[in-house]
Amino acid sequence: MSLQKSRHIAADGPLPDGANALLARDLRALRKARGLTLSEIALKLGRSVGWLSQVERGLSTPSIGDLRAFADLFGVPVSLFFGHDVPEEAERGVIVRAGRRRSLGTSDSGLVEELLSPDLGGSFEMLRSEFAPGAELKTAAHRPTEEAGYLVSGRFDIEIDGNWHSLAEGDSFRFGGKPFRWKNPGNEPAVVIWVISPPVY
Repeated sequence: MSLQKSRHIAADGPLPDGANALLARDLRALRKARGLTLSEIALKLGRSVGWLSQVERGLSTPSIGDLRAFADLFGVPVSLFFGHDVPEEAERGVIVRAGRRRSLGTSDSGLVEELLSPDLGGSFEMLRSEFAPGAELKTAAHRPTEEAGYLVSGRFDIEIDGNWHSLAEGDSFRFGGKPFRWKNPGNEPAVVIWVISPPVY
């Protein structure tokens, strides 16, 4: 099977055909996942509701500065909006090809995540999370989500609501709305397929 051609979104260039639609869908999904209205976003960003509505419909293209403001507001890396491919129409919103995933985070943080979902819409998102040896989330995270994970390789410890659990390859977990921390106690990277509902990225 031959791979279909796709076009790449560059952070320093114009958005190609189809990219506006993907960006619009992502921004709308991030806003809705946080329970915010267009009016609330407009107030926080100092922009008009009309402009935001056009952005969410793919009729207006935000500047790099606007995207940085969106990233700060939603608590996501600005890289989320760049560095992903625009698939052909038949695969858009359905297929993510290996090697063409959006990367979140950097190896400097000890965690690199790739978005396995085609976009940020829908009721859940799926990520491939790779934790470097010794990487640790020291401050507990707590978000209004239901989450599940499957440990593909390595060793992985996760604390859920104050209780630590040590996982081996093939183990899985699920929790909802509870504080959690994690660490990789092993000498090799730990790879977890992580599902979050509703999407947070």
